[in-house]
Amino acid sequence: MKILVVVDSINIEDSSGSKANVSLIHNLAAAGFEVLVYHYTLKNIQLNGAHCFAIPELKYTPLYFLSRIQRVLSRSFNLNAAPFLEQLFGFSFTFFNDTNSIVKALKKIDFEPDLLLTLSKGGSFRPHYSVLKLTKLHDKWMAYVHDPYPFHYYPRPYTWVESSYKEKEKFFTQVSEKAKYSAFPSQLLLEWMGSFYPNFQKTGMVIPHQNAKYDFQNSGQNNNFPDYFDVTKFNLLHAGNLMKQRSPKGLIEGFKLFLNKNSKAAKESKLILLGNASCHSKMLEEYQTDNPEMYIFNRNVPFDIVYQLQKNVSVNIILESKSEISPFLPAKFPHCVEANKIILSLAPYYSETRRLLGNNYEYWTEVDDVEKIASLIEKLYQLWKRNPDNLLLNRSDLENHLSADYLKKVIIDLKIN
Repeated sequence: MKILVVVDSINIEDSSGSKANVSLIHNLAAAGFEVLVYHYTLKNIQLNGAHCFAIPELKYTPLYFLSRIQRVLSRSFNLNAAPFLEQLFGFSFTFFNDTNSIVKALKKIDFEPDLLLTLSKGGSFRPHYSVLKLTKLHDKWMAYVHDPYPFHYYPRPYTWVESSYKEKEKFFTQVSEKAKYSAFPSQLLLEWMGSFYPNFQKTGMVIPHQNAKYDFQNSGQNNNFPDYFDVTKFNLLHAGNLMKQRSPKGLIEGFKLFLNKNSKAAKESKLILLGNASCHSKMLEEYQTDNPEMYIFNRNVPFDIVYQLQKNVSVNIILESKSEISPFLPAKFPHCVEANKIILSLAPYYSETRRLLGNNYEYWTEVDDVEKIASLIEKLYQLWKRNPDNLLLNRSDLENHLSADYLKKVIIDLKIN
């Protein structure tokens, strides 16, 4: 089977969404499909097992110049015209120029795919908008929806209303109606988006973020660790961006409470927070100053380092927002499953992470339940003291759910003519 993937970015360092995109592409190739990738990363990147083409940006067009003028006004005069312009046109000049660039490139393809898969990241969905203009491809189109769209369809506390929300609703209504198939990384997200766009309930299927294999030199194979990491300690790691809605306060207070109740544990325990957390900078600086048992790095860390650490810590932490529901499957979830270390899940009761781990999974609690967090860390510490291998996750069911074999079955079951 031939699969054409149209994707925003395949640069694994620019976002968690791009990491998820690359993992999915890797596993499509590993499943034996012939994969051609058209990507808008604006740099030449190649992936093993797939043929990759970097879509060039259209330049010297009216939209290109308008987008540059808008950027200059924003940078030089601190004039943000985006809300006004997007209210008029629905999207930015940059968005229109980018999608025109993608459309032009796709029109030149002589590859005849059996399936066209659109992947995006963040809130752009540029590949989806582009394919909407190519009606001859709609009967082969699978629209992958990684997050709710538009932003006012996010669950609280993420939700907010954009000035162009009406146009974005119309756009995604068309996606839901024109794409022959739709796919979501989680069952909860399929149900969530299906409540706003009923056709997704007819066309939708679950293709989770993939547990692809990465061959980074030194990853998990020797002791070439960063200076702040001592492999002999009881290490708890949260790696990833901490947005405004994802406060680590409950986690940190829970860790401190654990240390207060277990004074001997301070010398052999460490909480490591890696990733951009600019919305919590002041709080994190205060905690870092007073707590040598914590290491906080408030910037992005290269993926190969994170990947290595996830495999060698005692516990991986997945921290989500305080909410009634979290329909997202965090992009780090497959990496944590592959690392085969216990996952401390800090998430709402109704969350995809908890659903996958199971209702009886012991190491879950709400993100702000300090007492329970401390109790769970203490239990994990005692297990580690007896034998570090007590903290192996050992979930073959999850490994299968996130695997190339499961992905292959989902695609084959489409019975594409």
